[in-house]
Amino acid sequence: MQKYLLIALGGALGSLARYWVGVSVTDRMGSRFPYGTFVINITACFIIGFSLTFLGRRVDMAPAWRFLVPIGFVGAYSTFSTFEWETFVNLQAGAFWIAALYVGLSCLLGLAGVWFGVLAAKAIS
Repeated sequence: MQKYLLIALGGALGSLARYWVGVSVTDRMGSRFPYGTFVINITACFIIGFSLTFLGRRVDMAPAWRFLVPIGFVGAYSTFSTFEWETFVNLQAGAFWIAALYVGLSCLLGLAGVWFGVLAAKAIS
């Protein structure tokens, strides 16, 4: 039960951070380019890379930190970082084609999913 509470707490903090960073960056940089989302995605990649590597090397740290930071906080802050981490792990393992397929299909099918979602919403409204 404790892990669910830690994930929920991290998720709440990640959602709030996502909103604050997105608004702050957009207010400063404008909205012609999606700077807010871009900054969120890149900082999330740094946080997940740092936290999973740091926690993986520090066996003395409580496992609760994994639930709080990379799963809860980063999971709510941005899932793009998880996508990048999984791609990185495949590349490190020498699975170049798996990584390339994952990136290509994620971008192509993700864009198609957005497009079909828009079409579906327009069809019922």
